[in-house]
Amino acid sequence: MAGSRSSTRLMGLYILLFAPFFALGSATSQVPFLMWSSERLPPLASPTAGHIASYEQLSAYLTSAFSSGSHTVLLFLQDKLSKDDFTVFGGVFGNKEDSAFKNIEDAMQSSTSKVTLPALEWSGSFNMAALLQEKLGVSPVLVDADTLSHLTIKTSVSNLLLINLPYCSSLQKSCKEVLHENDEIIGKVLSSMKAKSIPYTAIYTGFQPSRVISETPISDQPVGRSLLQADGSEVKPPIMFNVSGGPCIMLWAQNLTVRLSPSSPWIDLAQDVPSFAGSLCNGSTSRLVLSYQSGFTLSFSMSKRFYPVSAREWFSLDAVELQYANLSASYIASRDIYAPAEYSFHCQSVANFGDIRLHTNTTDTNSSQWRLNFIDFQIQGFGLANSTNFSYASDCASFFTPAIWMGLVTVLLTLLILVYGLHMIMQINTMDRFDDPKGPSISVPQSE
Repeated sequence: MAGSRSSTRLMGLYILLFAPFFALGSATSQVPFLMWSSERLPPLASPTAGHIASYEQLSAYLTSAFSSGSHTVLLFLQDKLSKDDFTVFGGVFGNKEDSAFKNIEDAMQSSTSKVTLPALEWSGSFNMAALLQEKLGVSPVLVDADTLSHLTIKTSVSNLLLINLPYCSSLQKSCKEVLHENDEIIGKVLSSMKAKSIPYTAIYTGFQPSRVISETPISDQPVGRSLLQADGSEVKPPIMFNVSGGPCIMLWAQNLTVRLSPSSPWIDLAQDVPSFAGSLCNGSTSRLVLSYQSGFTLSFSMSKRFYPVSAREWFSLDAVELQYANLSASYIASRDIYAPAEYSFHCQSVANFGDIRLHTNTTDTNSSQWRLNFIDFQIQGFGLANSTNFSYASDCASFFTPAIWMGLVTVLLTLLILVYGLHMIMQINTMDRFDDPKGPSISVPQSE
């Protein structure tokens, strides 16, 4: 019951503090600002829905908060932070166990003196550490959770302790995992300060927004109705291998990432320009070889066959081979990657782990830990007909997904039960004779 009440209070806290600003906030660059203290902070009126606090307003408030006495300030400065991070990764619907900000939420709830600015105006010259240095009159000291426990802090003078926190910027960890680890660091720092019985003021904010939305002035918007259209962001061209002046093989992928070991970083080959030495294509076989200056060589082997059952030709991606440093790994893909010969093939993710579409075909232990993941992958090795555009794409996602089948079976089973029940009700017959209490009783012969 206590956990349920805590989750309910947490949901109310987020709704009261953040929900109005999500709905009415302006589309300018902004970062959230959370401040709580074990001491007494001067009161600050809650901002109205849609209000964005300015740098000058924050500076004036910090002046009043740190104008007298000595203060120990913990600045948790994350590389990037936006209020959308609290919406996506915070347990705003009462599911506290799923929140990535458990320690921050507990600290905010337990503190009787706190300030929350869901939208603080941000610009390129914004520097929270410099602002606090000006207000406290001391230079920031860069610390972490481990060194803080051995650090001697004098409460007779002001202290500014800076704890830098990363943001999700790699493929190795998800944003939620990074934010959860940051929250654990904050929890350790706060526990260390409580163990030392040192009064403190903590601030959690971002060095810059994680999501920057450009604002279009109203005067520049067209008057009246207009069709919605995609933004004009540039899309990189596909990889094309040309023969006789026309494209023979085309490949496009948002990312062609490879990893050589569980501890090594992901390498995106799609960011480099490859050479096509060794590539070939003819009427029934196509082979695309991509050689990169980083030492990687990635090849795709395709073949085309005629199947009498369907009375048409189909192509399949028979093998994908990765070579690096005199090692190679081969993967069979023909089981899952195929399409009619005049079509292209598209899949959101082609990988040799998870939802496997690249099946390992090598016994070399040195390359058995290699991982390949092609994001938004599309390839065509036949039927281009001198066109620079892909043909109609056969997607790896089937029309009847397991969820659709489950829904159809459930509906059909429900209808079957309903029809059977109606049929049974229609078979019920009422009595055609009734016993009259004033007349002779009905006798039923026992011999029949």
